[in-house]
Amino acid sequence: MASSVFYSFHYERDVNRVQLVQNINALEGQPLLTPQAWESVRRRGTAAVAEWIDEQMKYKKAVIVLVGRETASRDWVQYEINKAWADKRPLLGIAIHGLSSFGSVDSAGPNPFDAAGLPASRIPLFDPTQRDYLGRIDSKATYTRLADSLVTWSTMGVVRK
Repeated sequence: MASSVFYSFHYERDVNRVQLVQNINALEGQPLLTPQAWESVRRRGTAAVAEWIDEQMKYKKAVIVLVGRETASRDWVQYEINKAWADKRPLLGIAIHGLSSFGSVDSAGPNPFDAAGLPASRIPLFDPTQRDYLGRIDSKATYTRLADSLVTWSTMGVVRK
């Protein structure tokens, strides 16, 4: 898979975790909007949001869903998953709940591919989450595993034929 990807995620809850993923600098993703810019797009209505997504996804070679606790329930994530599937773009998921956002980690969320009605068993969902000897999520070790694995995992997305 190429180094140019579209990241799908729940903006309000996970943007800080997504910034960590982008800071790995292993893949080229779409620019992250500031909260004000995202609100500006959203205020223009659903057609404007869909247009922004379509334009950002247009030249990307794959779609990576960055899965947090509430990602599966987000309408725009579902739109992005279904668009990737319809466009026959490579598609995969990576769990990000184990990355730190302002010093705290989150719990895992449901599989967003199930929620989209796609054959989730065929779409890889990687989880870099690492735990310490007490079973607590170790966000630094999780980040290191993600950094070490991101490029490899990005080559394993499912392409619909």
